Amino acid sequence: FDLASGCAIRQNFASSEHHAQLSQPSDPGVTAVKMVSAKKHVPIVKKRTLRFNRHQSDRFMRVGASWRKPKGIDNRVRRRFRGTMTMPSIGFGSNKKTRYMMPSGHKAFLVSNVNDVELLMMHNRTYAAEIAHNVSSRKRIDIIARAKQLGVKVTNPKAKVTTEV
Repeated sequence: FDLASGCAIRQNFASSEHHAQLSQPSDPGVTAVKMVSAKKHVPIVKKRTLRFNRHQSDRFMRVGASWRKPKGIDNRVRRRFRGTMTMPSIGFGSNKKTRYMMPSGHKAFLVSNVNDVELLMMHNRTYAAEIAHNVSSRKRIDIIARAKQLGVKVTNPKAKVTTEV
């Protein structure tokens, strides 16, 4: 998820007058809206699902597996010899329209409180709410309830929410 675009969305939604009218607390008698599916989109294609491992990380324990670009003057990976591991490049990138998209067709939008969920009211076919890790279980219940009313998909509704047995 692109953090910069998420901040821009949050600012644009909060500044609209329409949002100010709709953000009034809802009546307890309001019924839940049916969960809407994502907009139609081109098929999501991942050109590569394997991780790019660091050169010689399989040979030495001291060399971690996380990718580092080889810088050596004689390095065969940097020079792209046949039979060596591939380096990440622009060609492995995904389609701009489906980048950061989850298999459901939504893009994740980080939510920390109920007001953030209300930002997604008009965009519930494009974005899905993802509750931040530092939100308490009491607030999570409120966020999930409000998302259900607005028909907003929540990607992690069961996290930190315990039900008594």
